[in-house]
Amino acid sequence: MEIVFTVLILLLAVAVSGVVARLMPFKLPLPLFQIALGAVLALPLFGLKISFDPELFLLLFIPPLLFTDGWRMPKREFFRLARPILALALGLVLFTVVGVGYFIHWMIPVISLPSAFALAAVLSPTDAVAVSSIIGKGRLPASMQHVLEGEALMNDASGLVAFKFAIAAVVTGTFSLVDASLSFVLIALGGIAVGLIVAWGFGLVRRKIIEWAGDEPGIQVVLLILIPFTAYIFAEHFGLSGILAAVAAGMLMPYIETAGGESAATRMQGRSIMTMMEFIFNGMSFLLLGLQLPGIVSLAHVDAKMAGNVPVWHLFVYILAITVALIVLRFVWVWINLRMRRFASALRGQSGRNRKFDLRLISITALSGVRGAITLAGVMSIPLVLREHTPFPARDLLIFLATGVIVCSLLFGSFLLPWMLKNLQLDAEVKRRRAEEMNARMRLSEAAVRSIETVQERMGAGLDEADLALLTEVSGSLLATYRMRMNAESDSEETQRAANRFKQFERELRLEAIRAERLEVHYLRAEQRINDETFLMLINQIDMAETWLLGSLNASD
Repeated sequence: MEIVFTVLILLLAVAVSGVVARLMPFKLPLPLFQIALGAVLALPLFGLKISFDPELFLLLFIPPLLFTDGWRMPKREFFRLARPILALALGLVLFTVVGVGYFIHWMIPVISLPSAFALAAVLSPTDAVAVSSIIGKGRLPASMQHVLEGEALMNDASGLVAFKFAIAAVVTGTFSLVDASLSFVLIALGGIAVGLIVAWGFGLVRRKIIEWAGDEPGIQVVLLILIPFTAYIFAEHFGLSGILAAVAAGMLMPYIETAGGESAATRMQGRSIMTMMEFIFNGMSFLLLGLQLPGIVSLAHVDAKMAGNVPVWHLFVYILAITVALIVLRFVWVWINLRMRRFASALRGQSGRNRKFDLRLISITALSGVRGAITLAGVMSIPLVLREHTPFPARDLLIFLATGVIVCSLLFGSFLLPWMLKNLQLDAEVKRRRAEEMNARMRLSEAAVRSIETVQERMGAGLDEADLALLTEVSGSLLATYRMRMNAESDSEETQRAANRFKQFERELRLEAIRAERLEVHYLRAEQRINDETFLMLINQIDMAETWLLGSLNASD
């Protein structure tokens, strides 16, 4: 009962945090609010205590979060921006491990160099979801947003693999760069392969279930929830990257959806469930971080003694210094990569097309390297003892520093990113996306018009005069709607204005009709003219109609 009670409290806290954060008079990023709420719940007044199991945390929280991120990541942009994404997800991780590792060892000599490398490695993964919650949607240039999302997907694996090798070096006292590099490649490629195989197998099973038993949304959604956990567990069982397995499975899902033959209801329920899981697990991860804070901070004097009998305030200076070092190295890495790309372009005779460096965008990219749940889970997984059964050197100090850097990076991003994004011009990105959307909407409407005309001609053959007139009236109404939508994407300002007025009238009339239907169905149930089963069926159809209407009409406004 205690476990159930704790889980219910955490779920309630996640929901409350989402509501209160929106109602607060000042803007506070949701992750920071959830960390603070978790710290409050851990105080003696509430006394909520949870023993943090890193392996269980990685299994329950990380696979569905990475799966949904991979599912949502635009695949075209991911492969188009593969070079900068890999430069950040692989090159920057190695650069961070070496640079920050030596810096930590120099600043705190009691932390051995392998342990410093381990701390730097676990600080390498970034959290794009935390960045989005800080700055909101649509504030970053689209390409930068895609690069940050792709980096966060990939560097979770590279950072944790590097962390495992560094921890193994501390435990065993040996390290081979060749063996580590070969193992990294095998672990990464193997994890990706497992994820693709699991997702493909799910698609095959789903098609067979639909063929044999029909499309039952409940069954499909349950299988969907199991995919990230299955991919992660299989990969970890074979010593491969479970994180990359979950990412790969998520990235393959849109293509499986297209070929699966599932209904719209299944797709809507599946996406709704995954969105809910993402919100809950993200919130719980930051709440758990907050719950650990009081216990970690209460041992600060022990950590200060472990760091060489320094004053406690030195520990907070160390946290600030490490956070600044991470930002500076990230800035330098991005700047060097841009210089190298422009140098390569110049060698190819393309120097005239190069623009000046935008230090503001590079600074935004550097500050967007916010740390989150992966770092917390990784550092808490540091073993308690070495091979000789001696305590792991400075384990509590490493946990204290990593936790402090997570909070500090969130604070830096919360205060500096919104300020740096003020008046940032996104016109070129917005215009390009708008043109792509307009072209797609035009093509969809043209395809619908052609299909209606073809079907009308086929259905009209052999009909009597009354039925033919009725068919013509119905098809004419539908054709008028689609042609007005085509006119809304026209280059003519007058045509656009008339089409937009048509859409406005259509939306308002349809919404009023839907509201009237909803009121009537509630009235019928209140009068006992329909039972609850009929009520739920009708209200679900009305809700789906309203969702479709708002999505199809408002999206083009």
